[in-house]
Amino acid sequence: MNILGIGGVLGDAAAAVIKDGQIAAAVEEAKLTRRPEPGRLPEAAIAACLKLAKLSPGDIDHVALARPLPTGSALPSALRVFSKAKMDTVDHHAAHAAAAYYVSPFEEATVITLDREGDLRCGARWHGAGNTLTLEEEILYPDSIAELYGHVTELLGLRARSDEHRVQWLSMSGKPRFAELFGRIIHDRAIDPSFYDAGGFSAKFHAALGDDISARADIAASMQHALETYVMRLAGNATNVCLGGGVAWNAVLIAALERRFKGVFAQPAAGNAGTALGAALHAWHGIGGQTKRLDGGSYYFGPDFTVQEVKEALENCKLRFKLLETVPARIDAAVTQLESNHIVAWMQGRMEFGPRALGNRSILASPRDPYSTENLNTFIKHREASRKFAASVPVELASEYFETGPNARHLASVGAVRAQYKEQFRGAILAGDSVRVHTVSKEDNPLYWGLLHAFGAKTGLPVLYNTSFNLFREPLVCTPRDAVRSFYSSGIDAMVAGNFLLEK
Repeated sequence: MNILGIGGVLGDAAAAVIKDGQIAAAVEEAKLTRRPEPGRLPEAAIAACLKLAKLSPGDIDHVALARPLPTGSALPSALRVFSKAKMDTVDHHAAHAAAAYYVSPFEEATVITLDREGDLRCGARWHGAGNTLTLEEEILYPDSIAELYGHVTELLGLRARSDEHRVQWLSMSGKPRFAELFGRIIHDRAIDPSFYDAGGFSAKFHAALGDDISARADIAASMQHALETYVMRLAGNATNVCLGGGVAWNAVLIAALERRFKGVFAQPAAGNAGTALGAALHAWHGIGGQTKRLDGGSYYFGPDFTVQEVKEALENCKLRFKLLETVPARIDAAVTQLESNHIVAWMQGRMEFGPRALGNRSILASPRDPYSTENLNTFIKHREASRKFAASVPVELASEYFETGPNARHLASVGAVRAQYKEQFRGAILAGDSVRVHTVSKEDNPLYWGLLHAFGAKTGLPVLYNTSFNLFREPLVCTPRDAVRSFYSSGIDAMVAGNFLLEK
């Protein structure tokens, strides 16, 4: 049974393919085209997924489209190439729920989906058992906790639908002293509309806030506290919790859930793009009746490139490079650069699905360099100096340096640095002892795992700072040409792309 899932057509479009009981591919359109057009079928992503799965359109048995979809007939007509496939549409939040639950490690769980709005809903709670999902409660727009978070983002001078992650990091340095105000805005599942107007928050909200608009960290902490309280109440007395929808990207929330519940799984591709995977999984279980649960694994579902393809891209750009013929040579080249406190772009294997770099499209730096965070922010990411970066560590060594939860596998949570290493990792600390941790297993990513171990053997510290290989709010780099452009547009010192080393 070969299934094509399509999601996020109105924004953040993606495609995913299940082939013979395995997730064969999942790719976001934006990473391929660099300039996606909302409302259009993700044709590049569909083509890439079919190529990765070694399928033709005639091999697809089922096409599942996650709603909402554009009005009119343009989209269905564009799918006529899948001539023998059965087609159906999947409710937006049902696709989020499927993406969150069916690849989780749980046979039973409470599944929570929360986003700004999709298919008239902004949230839902489901019960997952075996290969079934049952809707227990739905939250209709405009009672959207995600939209409230977006209004706070704008209140703090940031961009809604883009900078909510900056609010969660800011919240860690504040105190929730406006919790009572947000408690008045949120009534159980309802959002009091009297605190809004057409431009965001109303005069009623600002009067209640008083003159404390300058207390940005405390406002952020109060919103974060309100979100965590909201989700805890929605989860109730659950044992295991799965979270999908854009709110699942809130790593501080996931850490709070990990402290409260026995089992927690946050879908790494939690946003609209992830509904493509969810739609395919919904078709696999809900329509196909399959009982076999599929493993999302490490989320390296995108394209990779042969030695010849990388070489041709470098030669076409008239670049000088060094060939690294073996895996040890690639690792040694990167370790040599990192040991010298150089910042290294690392492009290897299949591209990640979702917004986070998990060691295949990463920018790496040494924690031994006291200026690494400053250099990453100033000369590469071009953002405020207070922003921090994740620490990648082999999973079997993680407990020596950090306290982590299971979602550190996908960089979806926040951990804590152990007291004796606090000074060593001060460049990654968000607040107190909190730090983003990415645990890497040999099974998930043998090459990146090997790099961490090699760096540890050379320096005594098997940890690297890891941030996404992208610039200027663009998606992760995908192709060798994308990587070259970002490398030469930034302060990155060296790049290991496949079997090739480039230095400035």
